[in-house]
Amino acid sequence: MKIFISGASGFVGGAIAGRLAAEHEVSAMSRSARSDAVIETLGAKPLRCDLGGLQPGEIGQADAVIHCAAHVEPWGSRADFYAANVEGTDRMLAAARAAGAKRFVHISTEAVLWRGQHLRDVDETYPYPDKTPYLYSETKAVAERKVLAANDEAMSTIALRPRWVWGPGDRTIVPEIKEMVERGAFMWLDGGRARSSTTHIANLVHAAGLALDRGNGGDAYFVTDGEVCDFRTFVTRLMAAHGVTLPERSIAGWLARPAAAIVEGLWRTFGIKSKPPLMRHSVDLMCCDCILIDDKARRELGYEPVMSVERGLEELAKAGGERKQL
Repeated sequence: MKIFISGASGFVGGAIAGRLAAEHEVSAMSRSARSDAVIETLGAKPLRCDLGGLQPGEIGQADAVIHCAAHVEPWGSRADFYAANVEGTDRMLAAARAAGAKRFVHISTEAVLWRGQHLRDVDETYPYPDKTPYLYSETKAVAERKVLAANDEAMSTIALRPRWVWGPGDRTIVPEIKEMVERGAFMWLDGGRARSSTTHIANLVHAAGLALDRGNGGDAYFVTDGEVCDFRTFVTRLMAAHGVTLPERSIAGWLARPAAAIVEGLWRTFGIKSKPPLMRHSVDLMCCDCILIDDKARRELGYEPVMSVERGLEELAKAGGERKQL
């Protein structure tokens, strides 16, 4: 199968490209010589194009397209988020049709349903919110709805919704927590007792492979590790695997959440470009339960986790120990 992947120089896209390149003819979006080298190392062919200006015909022929590229930074303007997540998805859909793709797999997120509330025992019937304060959630929801609405007889489209993707190669969660610890800014919210589903990168990669020819067009699917853990237990073990000991101090969520809203509001009011020291998305995330039901993926994609949380953490810890010995 000929597969085109966007975002292959990133964490999720790179893992998917590396796995699928072993069995398929994979090409991937590349914006620079550095990205070319990363993609070639994965066993895929780099194609010079840009999500911001992608035109139909630029990705050649493809039987399937997996769209992983997105603006996932914790901070940015509305224009930044819309340009990458909404307009970029529109361009990928158009390019996929021009390439003759029969399948379009969109890497989405559970955040499309989130407006700051607990998500407990939620499945795919849970409705999109009318409004959300988070630009990431807002723009990813718009993008997902466009993808699912584009489903037709010529090209079937589906969305995968992982939750908190983790594992080797992570460039977002672990580095951000490390940075907070180093500057003395990390603290637990409500003691870290909020509970959450998670998605190891190996499990998401497995689901992406299944989605190439399984699942109902026009549908979204949660993909998780099939386990639930409180933030304190999971994050403590995750960071310990990277050699980071987390502090004990904690603050009440009812204090932190309005404080983050005030700080973020000041940054936007005065047009400050740097990342605020406190942000609503990160704070609210740590205060809310997010427990997802992935029965639909198991039933319709034939999905089963290939990596348990315990084994994933053990492998990260082992890899960290081996790096220290080197």
